[in-house]
Amino acid sequence: MPDQVIFERCHIPDVIKITPKRHGDSRGHFVELFRADLFQSQAGDVQFVQYNQSLSRPAGTVRGLHYQIAPAAQGKLVRCAQGAMLDVAVDVRRSSPTFGQHVAVKLSSEDDSQLWIPPGFAHGFCTLVPDTEVWYAVTSTYSPEHERGVLWNDPDLNIAWPLAGLEPLVSPRDAKLPRFHDLARDFE
Repeated sequence: MPDQVIFERCHIPDVIKITPKRHGDSRGHFVELFRADLFQSQAGDVQFVQYNQSLSRPAGTVRGLHYQIAPAAQGKLVRCAQGAMLDVAVDVRRSSPTFGQHVAVKLSSEDDSQLWIPPGFAHGFCTLVPDTEVWYAVTSTYSPEHERGVLWNDPDLNIAWPLAGLEPLVSPRDAKLPRFHDLARDFE
């Protein structure tokens, strides 16, 4: 069964792109999206406690960059259930050799790929097509008092958001998040 799923470590090796095998026939297709033993063999002993879904109507919707601090730090397994998106994870772990670097991966409902983002990363995405639905599982429940974020278009992060010809749609809250160099020492 391990040949049914491809686990690709990104240039920040703690972030993993996961592509399951799609089995199709004239009726449609079947995909085994998650199997704990295979996932844990690659990502460690991870337990998901909350499942979330968002729908973004227009292309160019940007959500993030969000994270939570201890004791409610979240790992996220992100999947594009409908449409397509650029998913971004920024390393906010100060002791990490990749601190301040990011991974950007296109996720699409066409290939069922997912992205594992462990605790210590700010997460955000930009929708590439209208009516994009994002599904994600997290390792800690939502905790407003532990929630933090980074400004999505901070030039110090140098994220190439795919917004050519699109006006980004960003929430007022996300538009006011702090710059990366102003972050507290949340993940020492």
